[in-house]
Amino acid sequence: MSALGKLLLRDLALLLPGGKRGGSLLPFLFFLAVAMLFPFAVGPDAPLLARTGGGVVWVAALLAAILPLDRLVAPDLELGIFDQLHLRGVSEEAAMAVRLLAHWLSFAPLLLLATLPAAALLGLEGETVRILLLGLLAGTPGLAALGLMIAAMTAGLRVGAALTGLLLIPMAVPILIFGAGALAQPEGAGLGLAGAISLLLVAATPFAAGAAIRAAREG
Repeated sequence: MSALGKLLLRDLALLLPGGKRGGSLLPFLFFLAVAMLFPFAVGPDAPLLARTGGGVVWVAALLAAILPLDRLVAPDLELGIFDQLHLRGVSEEAAMAVRLLAHWLSFAPLLLLATLPAAALLGLEGETVRILLLGLLAGTPGLAALGLMIAAMTAGLRVGAALTGLLLIPMAVPILIFGAGALAQPEGAGLGLAGAISLLLVAATPFAAGAAIRAAREG
């Protein structure tokens, strides 16, 4: 197995539920908690829940994506893992690309799975659920990429954990607008834009995060 394959297995072992850094169930549980509490907050108004439920799911997904960010980069930077990878010929960009894939796999499939009971709780049906799932499938890679980029840029700071969420929310607004907005458009017309933004973020993140890790490692 190649060095990158071993690195992916290591990252998955750390980030998936039951791993040393665990906590991947936390976004899943947080996501479901928001879906369960929202109907209590607005009351038993089925039409209102149906109109607003998709947006609530998107906001819950965005907030849930913030939860694991403090475990993505900072612990490995403190332990000198990136120095060891550099000595073995694995660049920071390659390490961040692998970490991005592991991060997405550790939380996005669980959120997509949780969308089904959340949609039932919010009274969403049929085509709305399909567009919602497609939108999250297109948007969560961008959320994962933004999270990793911000985690890498703030990993060397004492207040890095506090900054990640504050930085992620405004930067994720375009994905939220097009992803949630697709629910109100014929055949989910905004999904392509949400996917395009995600694709750009996924392409740029390994380089931006890698440069941030290199600066922190050499600083």
